Amino acid sequence: MVRIWKKAHRICYFSSVLFFFILFFPVLYFFTRKPLKYYHQIACCRKWISLLSAYCVGIRFKTLYEAPIDWSKTYILCANHTSVLDITTLSHICHQSFSFLGKAELLKNPVTRIFFKTIDIPVDRKSKIASFRAFKKATQNLQVGKSIVIFPEGRIDDSYPPVLHKFKSGPFRMAIENNIPIIPIVIHNAWDIFWDDGRRNGSKPGKIYSTVLSPVSPEGYTEENLEDFQELIYEKMKSYWEIKKLS
Repeated sequence: MVRIWKKAHRICYFSSVLFFFILFFPVLYFFTRKPLKYYHQIACCRKWISLLSAYCVGIRFKTLYEAPIDWSKTYILCANHTSVLDITTLSHICHQSFSFLGKAELLKNPVTRIFFKTIDIPVDRKSKIASFRAFKKATQNLQVGKSIVIFPEGRIDDSYPPVLHKFKSGPFRMAIENNIPIIPIVIHNAWDIFWDDGRRNGSKPGKIYSTVLSPVSPEGYTEENLEDFQELIYEKMKSYWEIKKLS
């Protein structure tokens, strides 16, 4: 019975996403005709489509900040990845517009396609050339002051409950080359509410807890000690991985 209820909740969630996408579509369509001019407006539409969809099915968010964040600056935001709700969680956390670096398959999704054709950056990890182009585009965004969100694990793993897997080097190399601080973000329990796309376990209402760690500057790191920088971020995030009670 519980499984049936969780499957029904998943259907309600995706129905909610579709409803708000259709509701926002006329204005979104207008903005996407000129994505460079209306970058922030498109990002705002994405934020509210995702947040309203979650709120409508009883999903809430609570965030602890290790230190105050100056959202007027440009960052690379690195978060662990266990759920389709991770981007929604990051939309709740981030008080600035950002471009999301995500898998190219999202171009096939009728909802996410419009964003990956405009403000977000699809990456085909099977192709070295396509990956290079994606990271080049991300670098260009950073250079004009647009923050980037990336999941350094690269994908949602099949293990359940999920673990924090070793990181890919891409975001750390990008941070060093452009002297952009990384904000490590630990999303503690999105997997318990909505693991992956919910196809196997369904979903349920609940509160998603996250911890935003202090920005880490790449100053002093080079290509030669990139792995040290990568490991530093990994260990910081790993230490916060366990679900904690947030006041």
